Amino acid sequence: MKLAITGGSGQLARRAAALVLETVAPEDLILTTRTPAALAAFAARGVAVRAADFAAPESLRAAFAGVERLLLISATDLARRSEQHRAALDAARVAGVRHVIYTSGLKPEPPNPAGVAPSHYATEQALTQSGLDWTILRHSLYADYQAPEAAQSIASGTLLHNRGAGKIAYVAREDCAAVAAAVLVSREHASRCYDITGPQSYSATQLAALYAELGGRPVIERAVSDAELIATMVGSAGTDDHLRYGAELVASFGRSIREGYMAACTEDVAKLTGRVPRSLRAVLESLRTGAT
Repeated sequence: MKLAITGGSGQLARRAAALVLETVAPEDLILTTRTPAALAAFAARGVAVRAADFAAPESLRAAFAGVERLLLISATDLARRSEQHRAALDAARVAGVRHVIYTSGLKPEPPNPAGVAPSHYATEQALTQSGLDWTILRHSLYADYQAPEAAQSIASGTLLHNRGAGKIAYVAREDCAAVAAAVLVSREHASRCYDITGPQSYSATQLAALYAELGGRPVIERAVSDAELIATMVGSAGTDDHLRYGAELVASFGRSIREGYMAACTEDVAKLTGRVPRSLRAVLESLRTGAT
């Protein structure tokens, strides 16, 4: 059974590949990437590394040749990835792929305001209507990405947010990789959708308390509007379009939490991997100490 993972040079793909190789022979794994040289270590182990680019659909059919099960890791270009993912699914079908596992986001159906939701929803729709076997892994937001917010909150003594009273169970990227690897190597899970979350939901008040404990100093939470959060993040660099785009994306996540779209807290990580998921506290502590 040939397995393939797209976006092979990304952090999630690399870790998933390493976990797959604990149970699968290297010659049965294929990694596709825009930068094959970045995966020289995997190639040296006998893994097939194939050049592929979502922005160049003609490269995908050859990259997926001989693959039975494909882990489609969502691309990073939010403006174009719906189209890119559809092209990848078309190429997978033509290449003879039987089962596609897709990394999506929590509850992406409209009107979820998260900036990533529309492309995730479009891809889910295309996948479930493709005629291929499918599994959808709906990831919560990464616990790993909370490190900058934690550091800023500890330094300033204030957690500034637009989440209202909403709650979210942040998930460790390591657990997302473990789930992806477990599902990819299995012959099960067809027509299933899983919510991949951490073990505990946090409100802004609970986050502020956690940051205070980690930093050893008081942290209060202060709720603001979406516009105020964006303005604060952009600051004096108001004409920096890249910075504004990032701030608007962050605010869209906060609004999505506020409106309840990211409220899921499940046991799917444990059920699919057989291991206890990492807590937000554990992830932040490991990042602060440099532990893995």
